[in-house]
Amino acid sequence: EFHHATPIYETMPAWDEDITDCKTFEELPQKAQDYVKRLEELSGCRISYIGVGPGRDQTIVINDVAES
Repeated sequence: EFHHATPIYETMPAWDEDITDCKTFEELPQKAQDYVKRLEELSGCRISYIGVGPGRDQTIVINDVAES
């Protein structure tokens, strides 16, 4: 079904800041926020959760699907 698809490669600026202590979307570096927003644009889907580390408590809730 996707054999006619043409991949598009897009680069974005990276961030160097440690994000493991971020608790909200606004605490993420601007470049990380821009990355998430671009993924939403490209996919046409809202991102609900962002993992910022290996711990279960290292998850940022953006759009809580459980409350929708």
